[in-house]
Amino acid sequence: MALNFRIFHHRNSDNLNLRLVGDFDGSSALELVNTLNEHSGKVKKIVIHTSRLSSIHPFGLSVFQKKCAINNLSHTVTFTGKYSRQMAFEASHVF
Repeated sequence: MALNFRIFHHRNSDNLNLRLVGDFDGSSALELVNTLNEHSGKVKKIVIHTSRLSSIHPFGLSVFQKKCAINNLSHTVTFTGKYSRQMAFEASHVF
């Protein structure tokens, strides 16, 4: 995992907010997928904030999108921030 990558999370009732910080590589992608799997089904909406990411490595992005597709995680996820369009999958919302 990128040494500077962190996921800060805040949950309120039916929503989970995840703020990504640092460099997003393959290990970071797996950490994010594991976090999504952990909370999937427990919340109605997950918002991933991308503005504090420093960079997205293509391999990390590929791992993230493939794992989310396999695990069917895209329907509850909304992306915001600088990298929202880059990280979003077909069924997700972007702001």
